[in-house]
Amino acid sequence: MQILLTPETVTHVSELIANRNDEALKNLLEDFHFADIAELIDELDPDEGTYLLKLLDIEITSEVFTEIDPDLREQILKNFSPSEIADELEEMDTDDAVDIISELEDHIQEQVIQCIEDKEHAADIVELLRYDEDTAGGLMAKELVKVKESWTVAGCVREMRKQAENVTRVHSIYVVDEEGKLKGRLSLKDLLTAPTRGHISDIYIPKVDYVNVHTELDEVARIMQKYDLEAIPVVDDNQVLVGRITIDDIVDFIKEEADKDYQLAAGITEDVEAGDGLFKQTRARLPWLLIGMMGGLGAATIISNFETIMTQYPKLLIFVPLIQATAGNVGVQSSAIIVQGLANDTLKGHLMARMLKETSVALVNGISLAIIVVMVSHFVFFTSYLESISIGVALITVIIIAAVVGNLIPLFLNSRGVDPAVATGPFITTSNDVFGIFTYFLIAKTILGF
Repeated sequence: MQILLTPETVTHVSELIANRNDEALKNLLEDFHFADIAELIDELDPDEGTYLLKLLDIEITSEVFTEIDPDLREQILKNFSPSEIADELEEMDTDDAVDIISELEDHIQEQVIQCIEDKEHAADIVELLRYDEDTAGGLMAKELVKVKESWTVAGCVREMRKQAENVTRVHSIYVVDEEGKLKGRLSLKDLLTAPTRGHISDIYIPKVDYVNVHTELDEVARIMQKYDLEAIPVVDDNQVLVGRITIDDIVDFIKEEADKDYQLAAGITEDVEAGDGLFKQTRARLPWLLIGMMGGLGAATIISNFETIMTQYPKLLIFVPLIQATAGNVGVQSSAIIVQGLANDTLKGHLMARMLKETSVALVNGISLAIIVVMVSHFVFFTSYLESISIGVALITVIIIAAVVGNLIPLFLNSRGVDPAVATGPFITTSNDVFGIFTYFLIAKTILGF
């Protein structure tokens, strides 16, 4: 059942916590989904959240912990002892447990791991902590169902029942050899219809998509999206099956990357949220604001070098904002398409062919806009024919240059290992502003004879 969290509910829960009315709290939250409880805790202060988490059953709180805002969770965990944290981790899948424990300081991590009674679970967590968080090994879970190709169908079913007790959702059944190397996957339909004395080697499907523990998550996401997978097995360098990545985890990764790209496009250099402190917010925004300021100073310097034109043709200054805005908008549009293509791996074809197409689009758009601007400048602002023509020609040229720059910068950044999403923000806007102003006055100078 879906719960609509209201301010009144949050206030009521705070009052119950203040009065230590545990029975009423349990009754109130009895029908809440763990995600709703996490949303509620996000609205409470850390001490109230701690109280609620220590009150509820661990089967519920272990799920709630994975949904709480990471910054708030970090504060709440400071109110838990290592043994209490260990109890929570024992109820979680290994990938979720690693997400939680990685937020702790190193010496706390060691204490928590020592407190975990299930030593196999603890060993799995330690193993996953060794992998880079941006790789398949850092995202995978150890819980999965695997069968050996040498087993009989009847023996396979018995073993699967044992393994399934530790797996929240069974997306796939993987087949391995005696050394644990991935051989293929098993269809549940084939398993149910096969004779009980038959062998798995006779019915499994050898074709299976998989990734290596060192595969970057961008590539994992691309493979799962391309082949429409709910889960994908992960193998080590010896082809041994070591874990799996499920669709819910990769969706979380895609969302996080989209949030980062959105902030980069807006000129924010690190992951921040509305509730973050003044220093962090300033540190994230100031670098690009400085770049934008330098771009503005550059444009001002260019304008100052064309004082003769401004003195004799002052109406040209009216169209400076138009040139800057158009250059910036065209550059952002062009770069956004390239960035999207790079992210989705849909950018195909030769570079020159893309440039020719982009230039053609820019030319058509430029001519269309230039006709309107020439008419407005001449009949509304009463500029001379030469002034109007210079404005129109400059606009077309600026649009073409901005489109080309908008294509090349993301490709260049990507080739240098820099997130190309940077190119859709102030970087591309500022650069095109400067190019646009310089082009505008240079063309005006050429046509008007200065």
